[in-house]
Amino acid sequence: MESNVIDKIKQKGYALSIILYPVMLFVGFVTHPNLLAMEPLFTVEQLVGRFHNNAMYHIGHLIVTFAVPVIIIYFVGTMNLLQGKGKKYGFWGGVIGVFGAFILAVDKGALCLVLSAFDTLPEEDFAQLTPYLQVIVDKEGLLFIVWLIFALMVGGILQAIGLMKEKIIAKWQGTFIIIGLLLLINPDIELISTVGATLMCIAYIPWGIKELKLKV
Repeated sequence: MESNVIDKIKQKGYALSIILYPVMLFVGFVTHPNLLAMEPLFTVEQLVGRFHNNAMYHIGHLIVTFAVPVIIIYFVGTMNLLQGKGKKYGFWGGVIGVFGAFILAVDKGALCLVLSAFDTLPEEDFAQLTPYLQVIVDKEGLLFIVWLIFALMVGGILQAIGLMKEKIIAKWQGTFIIIGLLLLINPDIELISTVGATLMCIAYIPWGIKELKLKV
Protein backbone atom coordinates (compact mmCIF):
# COMPACT_ATOMS: atom_id res chain seq x y z
CA MET A 1 0.00 0.00 0.00
CA GLU A 2 2.74 2.43 1.00
CA SER A 3 4.68 1.48 -2.12
CA ASN A 4 1.69 2.35 -4.33
CA VAL A 5 1.35 5.76 -2.67
CA ILE A 6 5.03 6.50 -3.24
CA ASP A 7 4.77 5.39 -6.89
CA LYS A 8 1.79 7.72 -7.43
CA ILE A 9 3.66 10.63 -5.86
CA LYS A 10 6.65 9.95 -8.12
CA GLN A 11 4.44 9.70 -11.21
CA LYS A 12 2.50 12.89 -10.44
CA GLY A 13 5.73 14.67 -9.51
CA TYR A 14 7.22 13.76 -12.86
CA ALA A 15 4.09 14.90 -14.73
CA LEU A 16 4.15 18.23 -12.87
CA SER A 17 7.85 18.67 -13.63
CA ILE A 18 7.09 18.43 -17.36
CA ILE A 19 4.78 21.43 -16.99
CA LEU A 20 6.72 23.48 -14.44
CA TYR A 21 10.17 23.12 -16.04
CA PRO A 22 9.46 25.33 -19.11
CA VAL A 23 7.00 27.61 -17.29
CA MET A 24 9.50 28.53 -14.57
CA LEU A 25 12.16 29.27 -17.21
CA PHE A 26 9.66 31.41 -19.13
CA VAL A 27 8.77 33.45 -16.03
CA GLY A 28 12.46 33.89 -15.25
CA PHE A 29 13.17 35.29 -18.70
CA VAL A 30 10.05 37.40 -19.21
CA THR A 31 10.58 39.33 -15.94
CA HIS A 32 13.84 40.85 -17.24
CA PRO A 33 13.85 44.63 -17.75
CA ASN A 34 14.16 46.01 -21.29
CA LEU A 35 13.04 42.68 -22.70
CA LEU A 36 12.76 44.05 -26.24
CA ALA A 37 16.24 45.59 -26.27
CA MET A 38 17.89 42.65 -28.05
CA GLU A 39 21.09 43.65 -26.27
CA PRO A 40 23.81 41.08 -25.39
CA LEU A 41 25.57 41.50 -22.05
CA PHE A 42 29.11 42.81 -22.50
CA THR A 43 29.59 45.73 -20.11
CA VAL A 44 29.14 46.60 -16.44
CA GLU A 45 26.75 49.39 -17.41
CA GLN A 46 24.49 46.88 -19.14
CA LEU A 47 24.60 44.55 -16.13
CA VAL A 48 23.83 47.33 -13.63
CA GLY A 49 21.02 48.59 -15.86
CA ARG A 50 19.43 45.16 -15.67
CA PHE A 51 19.59 44.37 -11.97
CA HIS A 52 20.09 47.57 -9.95
CA ASN A 53 16.92 48.54 -8.03
CA ASN A 54 14.94 46.00 -10.03
CA ALA A 55 13.16 43.57 -7.71
CA MET A 56 11.54 41.65 -10.58
CA TYR A 57 14.96 40.83 -12.01
CA HIS A 58 15.97 39.18 -8.74
CA ILE A 59 12.60 37.44 -8.29
CA GLY A 60 12.83 36.03 -11.82
CA HIS A 61 16.26 34.60 -11.16
CA LEU A 62 15.10 33.19 -7.83
CA ILE A 63 12.32 31.35 -9.67
CA VAL A 64 14.88 29.91 -12.11
CA THR A 65 17.03 28.84 -9.15
CA PHE A 66 14.03 27.03 -7.65
CA ALA A 67 13.46 25.42 -11.06
CA VAL A 68 16.69 23.41 -10.72
CA PRO A 69 15.23 20.54 -8.63
CA VAL A 70 12.20 20.47 -10.94
CA ILE A 71 14.51 20.16 -13.96
CA ILE A 72 16.44 17.34 -12.29
CA ILE A 73 13.18 15.46 -11.60
CA TYR A 74 12.26 15.92 -15.27
CA PHE A 75 15.58 14.58 -16.58
CA VAL A 76 15.67 11.59 -14.24
CA GLY A 77 11.99 10.82 -14.89
CA THR A 78 12.49 10.94 -18.65
CA MET A 79 15.58 8.76 -18.33
CA ASN A 80 13.45 6.13 -16.56
CA LEU A 81 10.59 6.55 -19.04
CA LEU A 82 12.67 5.88 -22.14
CA GLN A 83 13.33 2.14 -22.22
CA GLY A 84 12.92 1.29 -25.90
CA LYS A 85 14.41 2.87 -29.02
CA GLY A 86 15.15 6.05 -27.11
CA LYS A 87 16.88 4.43 -24.14
CA LYS A 88 20.42 5.60 -24.95
CA TYR A 89 19.13 9.11 -25.66
CA GLY A 90 17.26 9.08 -22.37
CA PHE A 91 20.29 7.89 -20.41
CA TRP A 92 22.94 10.17 -21.87
CA GLY A 93 20.51 13.07 -22.09
CA GLY A 94 19.69 12.57 -18.43
CA VAL A 95 23.32 12.42 -17.31
CA ILE A 96 24.30 15.50 -19.33
CA GLY A 97 21.09 17.35 -18.45
CA VAL A 98 21.40 16.81 -14.68
CA PHE A 99 24.97 18.13 -14.87
CA GLY A 100 23.64 21.13 -16.81
CA ALA A 101 21.00 21.71 -14.11
CA PHE A 102 23.78 21.75 -11.51
CA ILE A 103 25.63 24.37 -13.57
CA LEU A 104 22.39 26.39 -13.79
CA ALA A 105 22.26 26.41 -9.98
CA VAL A 106 25.89 27.57 -9.86
CA ASP A 107 25.16 30.26 -12.45
CA LYS A 108 22.16 31.69 -10.62
CA GLY A 109 23.83 31.44 -7.21
CA ALA A 110 27.04 33.17 -8.27
CA LEU A 111 25.83 35.62 -10.90
CA CYS A 112 22.32 36.46 -9.73
CA LEU A 113 21.74 35.86 -6.01
CA VAL A 114 25.05 37.56 -5.20
CA LEU A 115 23.93 40.57 -7.26
CA SER A 116 20.77 40.81 -5.16
CA ALA A 117 23.01 41.19 -2.10
CA PHE A 118 25.01 43.95 -3.81
CA ASP A 119 21.72 45.68 -4.59
CA THR A 120 21.05 46.21 -0.88
CA LEU A 121 24.08 48.51 -0.53
CA PRO A 122 23.61 52.27 -0.11
CA GLU A 123 24.01 54.12 -3.43
CA GLU A 124 27.37 55.59 -2.45
CA ASP A 125 28.83 52.18 -1.60
CA PHE A 126 27.25 50.60 -4.69
CA ALA A 127 28.85 53.23 -6.93
CA GLN A 128 32.28 52.35 -5.52
CA LEU A 129 31.63 48.66 -6.12
CA THR A 130 30.39 49.02 -9.70
CA PRO A 131 33.78 48.95 -11.53
CA TYR A 132 34.61 45.62 -9.91
CA LEU A 133 31.52 44.00 -11.42
CA GLN A 134 33.43 43.64 -14.69
CA VAL A 135 34.94 40.40 -13.38
CA ILE A 136 31.40 39.00 -13.17
CA VAL A 137 30.55 40.14 -16.70
CA ASP A 138 33.77 38.55 -17.98
CA LYS A 139 33.28 35.46 -15.79
CA GLU A 140 36.78 35.61 -14.39
CA GLY A 141 38.35 33.08 -12.01
CA LEU A 142 36.38 29.89 -11.54
CA LEU A 143 33.23 31.54 -12.86
CA PHE A 144 34.26 30.24 -16.28
CA ILE A 145 32.53 26.95 -15.42
CA VAL A 146 29.14 28.59 -15.99
CA TRP A 147 29.88 28.37 -19.73
CA LEU A 148 29.17 24.65 -19.29
CA ILE A 149 25.48 25.49 -18.90
CA PHE A 150 25.04 24.42 -22.53
CA ALA A 151 24.99 20.85 -21.13
CA LEU A 152 21.42 21.55 -19.98
CA MET A 153 20.34 22.20 -23.56
CA VAL A 154 22.32 19.25 -24.98
CA GLY A 155 20.72 16.89 -22.46
CA GLY A 156 17.24 18.19 -23.24
CA ILE A 157 17.77 17.82 -26.99
CA LEU A 158 19.01 14.23 -26.63
CA GLN A 159 16.00 13.28 -24.54
CA ALA A 160 13.63 15.03 -26.96
CA ILE A 161 15.04 12.84 -29.75
CA GLY A 162 14.46 9.77 -27.57
CA LEU A 163 10.89 10.86 -26.81
CA MET A 164 10.16 11.22 -30.53
CA LYS A 165 11.75 7.86 -31.33
CA GLU A 166 9.44 6.16 -28.84
CA LYS A 167 6.50 8.27 -30.05
CA ILE A 168 5.81 9.59 -26.55
CA ILE A 169 5.58 13.08 -27.99
CA ALA A 170 4.68 14.18 -31.52
CA LYS A 171 7.34 15.30 -33.96
CA TRP A 172 6.11 18.89 -33.81
CA GLN A 173 6.53 18.85 -30.03
CA GLY A 174 10.04 17.45 -30.27
CA THR A 175 10.91 20.02 -32.93
CA PHE A 176 9.60 22.89 -30.77
CA ILE A 177 11.58 21.59 -27.77
CA ILE A 178 14.80 21.31 -29.78
CA ILE A 179 14.42 24.77 -31.37
CA GLY A 180 13.48 26.26 -28.00
CA LEU A 181 16.54 24.78 -26.29
CA LEU A 182 18.82 25.94 -29.10
CA LEU A 183 17.46 29.49 -28.72
CA LEU A 184 18.51 29.44 -25.05
CA ILE A 185 22.13 29.27 -26.24
CA ASN A 186 22.68 32.98 -26.82
CA PRO A 187 24.75 35.84 -25.32
CA ASP A 188 22.17 36.80 -22.64
CA ILE A 189 19.63 38.24 -25.07
CA GLU A 190 16.51 37.75 -23.00
CA LEU A 191 13.98 38.16 -25.81
CA ILE A 192 15.53 35.23 -27.69
CA SER A 193 15.53 33.16 -24.49
CA THR A 194 11.88 34.09 -23.87
CA VAL A 195 10.91 32.94 -27.38
CA GLY A 196 12.79 29.68 -26.75
CA ALA A 197 11.03 29.12 -23.43
CA THR A 198 7.67 29.91 -25.08
CA LEU A 199 8.23 27.19 -27.70
CA MET A 200 9.14 24.79 -24.91
CA CYS A 201 5.93 25.65 -23.02
CA ILE A 202 3.84 25.04 -26.15
CA ALA A 203 5.44 21.59 -26.55
CA TYR A 204 5.78 20.45 -22.95
CA ILE A 205 2.53 21.62 -21.32
CA PRO A 206 0.08 19.47 -23.38
CA TRP A 207 2.29 16.41 -22.76
CA GLY A 208 2.52 17.20 -19.06
CA ILE A 209 -1.25 17.60 -18.76
CA LYS A 210 -1.73 14.30 -20.57
CA GLU A 211 0.70 12.56 -18.20
CA LEU A 212 -1.00 14.15 -15.20
CA LYS A 213 -4.41 12.87 -16.29
CA LEU A 214 -2.99 9.38 -16.80
CA LYS A 215 -1.64 9.35 -13.24
CA VAL A 216 -4.87 10.47 -11.57
